[in-house]
Parts: sequence; structure tokens; C-alpha cells
Amino acid sequence: MNSYFADLHIHIGQTSSGKPVKITASRTLTLENILIEASDHKGIDIVGVIDCHVPEVMLTLKQLIDNGECIELEDGGIRFQHTTLILGSELEIYDHACKGPIHVLAFMPSLQRMQEFSKWLSTRLTNITLSSQRIYEEGKVLQRFVKDLGGLFIPAHIFTPHKSLYGSGVIRSLTEVFDGKLIDAVELGLSSDTSMADNLTELHRYTFLTNSDAHSLPKIAREYQKISLDNPNFLELKMALANEKGRGIEVNYGLNPYLGKYYETTCEKCGAKGQEICEVCGSNRFVKGVSKRIAELADDIKNNRQRPPYIHQVPLQFIPGVGPKTLEKLKDLYGTEMKILHEVSEEELKKTVPEKIATYIIAAREGRLQVTAGGGGTYGKVTGI
Repeated sequence: MNSYFADLHIHIGQTSSGKPVKITASRTLTLENILIEASDHKGIDIVGVIDCHVPEVMLTLKQLIDNGECIELEDGGIRFQHTTLILGSELEIYDHACKGPIHVLAFMPSLQRMQEFSKWLSTRLTNITLSSQRIYEEGKVLQRFVKDLGGLFIPAHIFTPHKSLYGSGVIRSLTEVFDGKLIDAVELGLSSDTSMADNLTELHRYTFLTNSDAHSLPKIAREYQKISLDNPNFLELKMALANEKGRGIEVNYGLNPYLGKYYETTCEKCGAKGQEICEVCGSNRFVKGVSKRIAELADDIKNNRQRPPYIHQVPLQFIPGVGPKTLEKLKDLYGTEMKILHEVSEEELKKTVPEKIATYIIAAREGRLQVTAGGGGTYGKVTGI
């Protein structure tokens, strides 16, 4: 088995011709730029691009394959230089069975299967050219169709307020919406980690994923995982999510949940944290924090399943003193961000950047940075070691 870094939730901001895909994402987040960033700069071996249902995106992929820049793999996925692309789609469910909206990820093994999926979606979406569109279909029907195409079905950022399985505050069990047997894994989101999610018994059976939900190139791989696979392709990924034949998640690398935008309950009016009735301004309008929501759902039944380590990784962009020029200097010398975060020694770093920055990078590697909690849509901050 080999080890590979994977980030399975990356958006496309616009198509090659300049048409918007994910409205809130950066315009520089094109398919081509994602592949170059992942392969040459981030050092990510597997990327899940979750807007591949868009017709122009599929056309671009076909052109890249036809001109030899990409290769479609026999066991699923599309290879570009050092990175394998897994074709995905993020959708928003709001059917009569749920009180959503709920975001989910569907991944297909091949371009042909994604084309079939896109055609099916086009009769159930208002606009097939945009990302994260509401699908007018039952959640379980969507699951079954994904499975009929040989795909993977994964609820996205499951605790995030507003648009997730548990984040709406209405749904208490995934069985209210989905067939639990047709879920391949669950994505935790930036404001939770393994220890928090395992407080829900119904999640014990599932593999946990930590992905970036990147809306810009620098955000790629702010969360990711290391996976044991024979080769980086769709079939191997499918086996890893099911923990089959020695494949599986080795390590989850995610933000300390405090750094996420929704960890603490936060007043919508003034931003004060911790109370549903604000002691600062008196407002009762708030965004419920992920920590509070999980506490409401927790059933305190211990999970006997051995989980992979969850490392509170801090992206280089979050580290005090690491601006764009410093980051470029580090990459010029050592290659990819994955190499800087995981391999370059403290001694080597101190030769390149001020000692304080080198110390911070090593502390980030070891999960020792101190942070303040985020909430209400504002990230937490690194405050020291």
C-alpha cells in the first residue's frame, strides 16, 4: 500500500470561457488552475472537484483528455501530472421528507457516468450550469440513482449551520432523509472533528472525511486526509471508504474546530459569542454553534471502532507571519505545501524564514498552536503556541 493526500471537496469558480459556476467562489478557481495548484503547489495526490456535472466542465475535461494533458484511468478518475481528479457534484436536497436544505456530495467513476448523471440532474435542477443547486427529488431517490451509476454518496459538512444534515436544527437522525446503507462516508466540516462527531451513535459506522470546501485556490487542502491505497483512482478510493482489503484513511488533517467559522454560538447583530440571548446587545438572533448542536444530539455511547488519528492541522496561510511572499519563498525552496507542512525539518526552516515562523510551522505540524474560537461566519485565530 501507498499513502496519498486527498482533498475531496473543491469548487469551480468559473468555466474556461468565463461563465460562473460557484457564485461565491473566486474567478481564478477554474478547472485547469485547480489541477495545476493541486499538483504543482499543494502536493495533493487526489482532488474531488464537485462541480463536474456542469456541461462546460465536462467538455473541458474531454478536451484535456483528447489533447493528452489528462488521462482517464481504467479504474476511475482522471489523471493530471501528479494528481488524480475524482469527478463530483454538490447538490442541495429539500424534499417533502426533510426540512433542509441539506448539501450532499456525489462522485462518479468516469466522465461517461458523470455525463449520465448530469443528464438525469438536468430535469431536476433549475440551472445545470451552476454549483450546489437545489435538486427537486427525494433524497433516497438520489441515493439510489448514484448507486445505480456506481457512484459514491457523502453528506457534506454535516454540522455546518443552515445547509447541512444536522445543521438546520430540525433533523435529529439521518434516517429521516437518507437510507443509511447507501451512505459511503460523511464529511465533518471545518468546525468539528472526530472526537465531536463520534458523540452521535448513528455516525459510528461511517468513515469520516475532512475536506477543504475550497472557494479559492489558497484554500485547497486547508483540510485533507492521508489515505492508504494501492493506486490513486476511484475504485481504490471506494474501497478505502469501506475499509476493504487494507485500504483506508490513515490520518485526518483538519482545522482545530475552534478555527472554523461556526464553532461557537454567535449573536447575529453584534458578534458576541456563547449566548442565545446576547448579554451585550440583548438580541435573540443568533447562529447556533456546531459545538452546541452536537451537544444537543449527543447520546454518549462510546464508539469501539478504532478511528484514524485526527491532527489539528493549521494551513500555512493561517500561521502568523506567513504571507504570500514568505509562502512563495518556501515553495521555491522545498516544493509543495504538503512537503513544507509534513517533511521539512525545523533546522531547514530556520535557514529560510525567521525562527518564530519556523517554530509556528512545526507547532502547526504537531497540533500545538493555541487558537481562539470562531463563530457566526467568522474564522477563529491562531494566538500563540
